[in-house]
Amino acid sequence: MRGEAGLLADLGTLAIPFAAHEHDAVFTVAESDAVNADIPGAHTKNLFLKDNGGAFWLVTVPSDARVDLKALPAAIGSKRVSFGKADDMDRLLGIAPGSVTPLAAINAAPGSITVVLDRGLAAADRVNVHPLRNTATLGLAGATIVDLLRHWGHQPLVAAIPVQDPV
Repeated sequence: MRGEAGLLADLGTLAIPFAAHEHDAVFTVAESDAVNADIPGAHTKNLFLKDNGGAFWLVTVPSDARVDLKALPAAIGSKRVSFGKADDMDRLLGIAPGSVTPLAAINAAPGSITVVLDRGLAAADRVNVHPLRNTATLGLAGATIVDLLRHWGHQPLVAAIPVQDPV
């Protein structure tokens, strides 16, 4: 697995601009709200999912989105989904819960997981994601995240992710 060092090497080799922020560990969107207040750009949350057919999915959405898990399969072309297990996350992506990021696809064999990026995030000038650990945030253009995923051999899916109405 290439890990964070490989990620930073690729960013340098490919001359990709990014903003890096170190911070205290965050494990939930609620915990990250205080950190996010000082970091410009779109903030994210990530869902590590497994469908009934055994396929794994990593879905990245805006941090305030309440994803409609019943409608999600139709939007991304999967079977019914449920949350994946931490052991599978470690095996496929080399990360632990709390550090989930689309950038972890650097560790995944092409075809082992489908990374889905919300359409609005893919078009955003700056999207904030973890660099494979939850004690830092990297700000990158949404299109750059898609390009990196392709560079690593993945076929990312950009989709309109269905959300539930706010409570």
